[in-house]
Amino acid sequence: MPWVIFDLDGTLIESEQIWGDVRHEFAVTNGGHWRENAQSDMIGMRTQEWANYIHDQLGVALCPQQIAESVVAMMIDRLSRNVPVLPGADEALNRLSQTFPLGLATSATSAVAQAVLEKTGWRSLFQVVVSADEVARGKPAPDVYLRALDLLNADPRKTAAIEDSANGIRSAHAAALTVIAVPNPAFPPDQQTLALATHILPNLEPLNTSLIISLLNDQGLSH
Repeated sequence: MPWVIFDLDGTLIESEQIWGDVRHEFAVTNGGHWRENAQSDMIGMRTQEWANYIHDQLGVALCPQQIAESVVAMMIDRLSRNVPVLPGADEALNRLSQTFPLGLATSATSAVAQAVLEKTGWRSLFQVVVSADEVARGKPAPDVYLRALDLLNADPRKTAAIEDSANGIRSAHAAALTVIAVPNPAFPPDQQTLALATHILPNLEPLNTSLIISLLNDQGLSH
């Protein structure tokens, strides 16, 4: 039985810019500063890691725990009012969930992920939801995907990952998954990272059962 594991931020919802806006607002209103590459630096970081980044690199004097709690609360408030679902995400999830067990492997804290799943109605579509906060290392380390594989009782050789970011692609590749990249235009992966993907899509609309089965079969033959 094949399995499919999705990333969340930037893959199913256009939230990377919201994370950037919220962190930017928080930093500059709490005595810190902002830098152009700050949000791209924090993509894939676990909560503790990006809270430390805001403290150490952006000069916010609050302790990292306070930073994390405040930013997460701001994100949940924003997403509880509106979740910017990417085109084709609803259709892809509903389509694929008819055939494959689905997992979610996200760098977002569990509270943010659950807020999104509640607002979108997607919770019932995922058999497992794993936050990088639950594992030792965030993306690009493979830990969050390895944990999702374990909970799904899934074979990595028969599992596809859907990812948008450089750190996410590297994470899924390191976990030995077949990686389908859907690059986020605002934070595009570099070409070296994209080369790790088995297949690249312009958006989620072409993502269907036959494509995933074909890619997994091709990967199986190459092993």
